[in-house]
Amino acid sequence: MTIEPAITMRELTAQFPGAQRALFRSYHIGGCASCGFQPDETLAQVCARNENLPVSEVIATLQTARAADEKMQVSPAEADALVKAGKARLLDVRSKEEWDAVQIAGSTFFTQELMQELGGWPPDQLIIFVCHRGVRSLDAAAYFAGHGLENVRSLRGGIDAWSTEVDPNLPRYELE
Repeated sequence: MTIEPAITMRELTAQFPGAQRALFRSYHIGGCASCGFQPDETLAQVCARNENLPVSEVIATLQTARAADEKMQVSPAEADALVKAGKARLLDVRSKEEWDAVQIAGSTFFTQELMQELGGWPPDQLIIFVCHRGVRSLDAAAYFAGHGLENVRSLRGGIDAWSTEVDPNLPRYELE
């Protein structure tokens, strides 16, 4: 994906779900009401009203963040092989309602109690976060990587991709 100054923030965040996280981390843009942006604003407009940030610098930052996000993801087939080999655990960060509706066999629902336990897990234990389409799980992996858990990944495409690439009997769903 090429990022151009004229791309709208709607298009940017749709094509690169980690863009908002990267903008907030690097420039404090998009994390709250005071530093937010409108979906129809272009990247150039957002840069202009945020201290005239150099658009080329922001684009370079976004591309670097995207490459880092790509490295943090694992395909459904890779995740399946790692889990079957006993080298990884799947932690599901979806809502309780989503979990109750459908889940990957052997995965664990992520709770507050489990979050407290993560620090005590073996450091070589690979943790693969799972959500519906891979956006929330990527945020979770990035969060925990930033807090010292280095062996974390996100399931690319989420449970939705798992149901098409690994287990076609797993029901797909849409959020309302």
